[in-house]
Amino acid sequence: MSTQIETQTTTIGERILGRDLRRYLRGVGGLLAFLGIWWLGATMTEPTYLLPGPAESGRAVVGLFESKTAIRVPVTGGELVLPTGLAHLTQTLFHYVPGLVLGSIGGSSLGLVLGWNNTLDDWLTPVVRLLRPIPPLAWIVFAIVWFGIHHSGAAFIVFIGAFWINFYGAYGGVESVPADLTDAAATLGVEREWSMLVLVGVPSALPQMLTAFRTSIGRCWMIVVGAELFGAPGVGYEIINAANNLAMATSVAYMFLISLAFICMDVCFRVFERRVVAWR
Repeated sequence: MSTQIETQTTTIGERILGRDLRRYLRGVGGLLAFLGIWWLGATMTEPTYLLPGPAESGRAVVGLFESKTAIRVPVTGGELVLPTGLAHLTQTLFHYVPGLVLGSIGGSSLGLVLGWNNTLDDWLTPVVRLLRPIPPLAWIVFAIVWFGIHHSGAAFIVFIGAFWINFYGAYGGVESVPADLTDAAATLGVEREWSMLVLVGVPSALPQMLTAFRTSIGRCWMIVVGAELFGAPGVGYEIINAANNLAMATSVAYMFLISLAFICMDVCFRVFERRVVAWR
């Protein structure tokens, strides 16, 4: 009997391993196909600088780390000397991270309150519907006037983008809390609205809130490039600056740098998310 169980377990393991291997190979095949199409498109493009090929772009990525650049740290006024690519990515993070964190906290908090309190929701829904359709990049003129052409202005644009994504994640999550949960909590002695929100609403909405935050991580990387259009230092500015000088390979290298940074952040957050909602 034990031998039969061991054989079945081995068979299942082999099937899972074979399935994972096939998925991995399909992924590698898709990547190679993409590189092949890219190379073919680059060879057929004239003039050649309009679309640099994979090899030229790879050399540009390496070139970002062959020299060093000094950058100034906001608030402290200190100076960091880093490889050029990492230096400009760090400049982007100086306004990306504060904008993402503050926007997520603000949006989630307001979403929880409005989704839970019908009276406050009735008061503020018209304002939300008025402001929500405005694209984050439309606030660039106000960012320049209010904060100047620096990290604060770019952080404000990222804040707007993160705010609305997390607002609707929290709002939808807490609004869909099953009545059975609130009834059960009331039976157990939870009577105050604030206690009900903290003990029932937030845990129930947490998976949707985490999904919204993960979405905002990617969306805000898209927004930050536009936020640097008005001259704030960072990767987005370097992409535009390189393109203006027809150094398209350098632009592609910085685009890859953004993609790599996003992948690292997304993987780390997915690990964190699995641990936080392991109870599901």
